[in-house]
Amino acid sequence: MIKVMLVDDHQLIRSCFRDVLGKHPELKIVAEAGNGEEAIHLVRSHRPDVVLMDVSMPGIGGLEATRRISQSFPATRVIALTMYGDDPFPVRLLEAGAAGYITKGSDIEEVIDAIKSVHDGTEYITQEIAQKLAITCINKKVQSPLESITPREMQVLLMVAQGFSNAEISERLCLSPKTTCTHRYHLYEKLGVSNDVELTRFAIRHGLIEEDIPATA
Repeated sequence: MIKVMLVDDHQLIRSCFRDVLGKHPELKIVAEAGNGEEAIHLVRSHRPDVVLMDVSMPGIGGLEATRRISQSFPATRVIALTMYGDDPFPVRLLEAGAAGYITKGSDIEEVIDAIKSVHDGTEYITQEIAQKLAITCINKKVQSPLESITPREMQVLLMVAQGFSNAEISERLCLSPKTTCTHRYHLYEKLGVSNDVELTRFAIRHGLIEEDIPATA
């Protein structure tokens, strides 16, 4: 029996996965989380074999949650879930330790195949995303501005775009306020923006967050 945990900030999506995957004789849904912080806590208590991790969520998000789970619980394999095939995260998530990467539009048979594959120790990347990664590797002349930023800067970028304050980012990422400010200004320089509003517009334009994502007070 493969123990599976669902992580998505949309309850409807979690319910759909739970209803379908829960009927499979080889799978057992052991926990659900609505954000990255909760996911890390539940992995510690439930020790799932596989985590289906939404990429874009409020808070620390799927990228940082994947990194922390992969480092602290190496026996738990993470499959990143993205809404779009042209999502800018594949390389970042794989570097963070994700064992799989599929789209939410994948049919349920592929989701089950991905779960079984990563549980057996094999990485699984849906064909749509694998083709995009291959094209990116071949065409070195096309470089996204996102490739110039570090994993930590990416985490700060996502949280700034969600409306988190410098103090909140520092607390959630375990950074000093000064270090967070430094990451912020490095982002301004690398991405050619001058303030948080422009940084947020950049994040929306490149598909890092949804345009209607609610700001966090």
